[in-house]
Amino acid sequence: MKLAFVCTEKLPSPAVKGGAIQIMIDGILPILSRKHQVTVYSITDEKLPNYEVIQGVTYYRYPRDRYITKVAESLKQHKYDVVHVYNRPKNLIKLKAASPSSRFVVSLHNEMFATHKLSDADAELCVNYATKITTVSEFIKKTVTDRVAGSGNKVKAVYSGFDPSTFHPRWTDKGKEIRKELRTKYNLKNKKVILFVGRLSVKKGPHLLIQAMDSVLKKHPNAVLVIVGGRWFSDDAVDNYGRILKQLAKPYGDKVIFTKYVPSDEIQNYFLMGDVFVCSSQWQEPLARVLYEAMAAGTPVITTDRGGNNEVISHGVNGYIVKEYNKPESFASAIDIMLTDKEDAANMARQGRELVDTAFTFTHVANRFNKVYMEAYNSEPTKMGVLRKPAKRGERKGTSQTGKQKPKQKPKQQTSTRKLRAGK
Repeated sequence: MKLAFVCTEKLPSPAVKGGAIQIMIDGILPILSRKHQVTVYSITDEKLPNYEVIQGVTYYRYPRDRYITKVAESLKQHKYDVVHVYNRPKNLIKLKAASPSSRFVVSLHNEMFATHKLSDADAELCVNYATKITTVSEFIKKTVTDRVAGSGNKVKAVYSGFDPSTFHPRWTDKGKEIRKELRTKYNLKNKKVILFVGRLSVKKGPHLLIQAMDSVLKKHPNAVLVIVGGRWFSDDAVDNYGRILKQLAKPYGDKVIFTKYVPSDEIQNYFLMGDVFVCSSQWQEPLARVLYEAMAAGTPVITTDRGGNNEVISHGVNGYIVKEYNKPESFASAIDIMLTDKEDAANMARQGRELVDTAFTFTHVANRFNKVYMEAYNSEPTKMGVLRKPAKRGERKGTSQTGKQKPKQKPKQQTSTRKLRAGK
């Protein structure tokens, strides 16, 4: 099968600058390229040539400002059997026009079917043109099936994963060695390390962890919060929010440490530093990739009950779920529990590693995608320019299958920088 991947215009592939989609692609390509003739399209990068072949996989890279136009031209020329479009359903309209005989698979990694991102007509066209649609979680799947009635037969959740060869649990000899090296580097010997890994943005919530340190330090005076990440992928520039974080952390001195951006080929080691890992997401997280990675490292996990996070973390089994996600005291309480009951935390960590080993390696992910590709390949290409039949009565857009009106989407929560400055 001739298979093409069309990445987004955000980051290049391979993942030289990180990115959840790019990391996943890097993980599944070695498996899929043994079965199919694979081509990857991505944006250009100063570290990468515009064209190359790596281990049998062909890469084409185009400038961001002309990216989709150039991809469409290439699809028209090469005639792929299946084209996998990553996280940009609207691009499918142009790409399908360029290659009508191809079967298209669209994978959604965010709420890309939200009304402010996709019009009703475009949402219908995308569902019509796609042979299959995959989502990173059931939460994201529901955003499609709720928006476009009757789309459920095309949509399937395919979870992401990790590379077990690069993540050494902290109870292994290699894991212990890496943990010791990093804790020595950051002067964390005999410290209780609370770990955050992610982009420094309001919606990721690291400010709440800093605000929780007052309560944490009263019970655990040797605790240290380590914040790993930058403003954006491969970017250490400090924006207004970054300055606010530094201001919030200032009273705590060396009790709050910022490592800045860590390259994607090193980040797996940093999960080993923590005695507890906290995913403090405030937005409706599709499903945080860091949860797989923390479990793979054997680090106890705390996460918020936002979006799809609770689909891989079961409260009290392989982690701790914070319900009151926007309150520092809720995080302080969860952190205290994990740092106090070390045996229970260790058991949850082992349950987490067992879960990702048995269900969420990149081999699992590649095999699930391969099944989707084969189903698409064995289907007739979707037809151009024809909207699906109007929904039957009781299946109108905006209603459920029972005919009940669907609740309106809640507006996105916003946290003002003024409140952060005040420590509220």
